[in-house]
Amino acid sequence: MKNEVVINLFKDENLELSDHEAGQVDACLKQLSDKYRGQDVIVNVTVTEENGELHLDWKMIARQKFERIRRITGYLVGTVDRWNNGKKAELHDRLKHA
Repeated sequence: MKNEVVINLFKDENLELSDHEAGQVDACLKQLSDKYRGQDVIVNVTVTEENGELHLDWKMIARQKFERIRRITGYLVGTVDRWNNGKKAELHDRLKHA
């Protein structure tokens, strides 16, 4: 899977942004995208307004790589590349259920 930056934008549906403010938000999102380019991350950006001032808060979440573990022929395994030929044949011959 290719590394990618995913940016989620959250804002109160009642919050109206002027064209200038929308431009500032867009510029911030571009900066975040550029900052994390090439990394596999999710960035959550929250736009709020307090006392007439616009606030952008963001949190970067690194995606975790994981290895899939399956129960095959009574063994918990991630891959079968280290199995001997007999165990691989047992896997090949087993009845698969959908």
